[in-house]
Amino acid sequence: MRPDLFRLGFVVILCGFAGLLAGNILAGLATGLVVCLVWQHRMLKYIGKFLRNGNDQNPPDAPGIVNEIIREIDSLRAHHKRREEKLAGFLSRFEEATDAMPDAVIVMDAYGHVEWANEKASDYLGIRLPRDRGQRFSHIIRQPELLDYLADVDKDSASKSLVISSPADTEISLEIRITRYAESSLLLVAGNVTDIQRANRMRKDFIANASHELRTPITVISGYLEALENEANDLLPEWRQRIKQMRSQTRRMQNLIEDLLKLSRLESSHSANLDTEVDVAELLSVIHSEAQTLSGKQGHIFSLETQPDLLVRGDYDSLYSAFSNIVFNAVQYTPSGGVIRIKWYRAATGACMEVSDSGEGIPAEHIHRVTERFYRVDKGRSREKGGTGLGLAIAKHVMAQHEAELDITSEPGRGTAVKCLIPEHRVV
Repeated sequence: MRPDLFRLGFVVILCGFAGLLAGNILAGLATGLVVCLVWQHRMLKYIGKFLRNGNDQNPPDAPGIVNEIIREIDSLRAHHKRREEKLAGFLSRFEEATDAMPDAVIVMDAYGHVEWANEKASDYLGIRLPRDRGQRFSHIIRQPELLDYLADVDKDSASKSLVISSPADTEISLEIRITRYAESSLLLVAGNVTDIQRANRMRKDFIANASHELRTPITVISGYLEALENEANDLLPEWRQRIKQMRSQTRRMQNLIEDLLKLSRLESSHSANLDTEVDVAELLSVIHSEAQTLSGKQGHIFSLETQPDLLVRGDYDSLYSAFSNIVFNAVQYTPSGGVIRIKWYRAATGACMEVSDSGEGIPAEHIHRVTERFYRVDKGRSREKGGTGLGLAIAKHVMAQHEAELDITSEPGRGTAVKCLIPEHRVV
């Protein structure tokens, strides 16, 4: 600042003195100011040229405030360059890391335009950069299920994954997840689950085939044991007890095989008719009568409350399997004289089938696992009751099939409540 003032003062005084000598001091002062303005304009041109040419030109060496501005700009430019190099390094390492991932990763804007994709996106989804950059995802991928899933990204269904065949290779099964981040961007991750799908199919086929193969011999054995039991009066007392035990275990095996076959049918019935109008009140009335028969001499107190005009769209047999398993579980695990309530009513989110009992209840650490296959809270007691450990697994699968939810709440010593929450769009 000070050199600029000295320069301005020197030029003005010098020109003013020259004007004084020439007999016109104002003209001299004006000439001095013009000289200063021309010099400042020349320096600003240097600055502009320096900014335009960037690193191709050294900063002009000008004294005063202009020099300070140039040095500050040069310092900021060097700092910006270092930041760019650092960010470029981070970006390069990120791209290398994502290219090394076994999953396809695609970044899209809020309107579904592809902004970036890794190498696996080409193998799994056929999306290549730079060819597809800026293209709408829906213009590249034509699979309706995937496009519907993308359209529902802001809904609850988007929190679940989608399994589809790869558009690039139908032999590959992909698990798709799409999430929104930074408010206006979408991240799609596609993982190869071909081996998992193949293993699941093998497991399902094995269970179905083994159950079918076991069904006939168990039926034959059961028939012979029933004949022997009918002639028990002609047998020794110790043999009567043995035959009774064999009959009990055979019945248990038959129940297990039937449940396995039922679960296998549910898993493989992708074409099940889920649009049939089901009168749930009537269905529960049938289950209620069967539960009273099952209760027998235990003296359970039953309560049935239903809305007769509340119908849903679904598969009658599947819903019967789910609801009957829940009710029969309540009968099996509620002590004699206990209360079992069955309700069917309108709920805020659709319709609800609720079964509550005054049984022993389930400890909190077991609740999240009771829908697993063969999981039992008390293994010895469950086998003694004749349970197969598949009832709630069947119920959960049926609920998923109907886009419904299975909610279990329980308190040890006070009983258990199981709710089947049917979504609004399935209510007639």
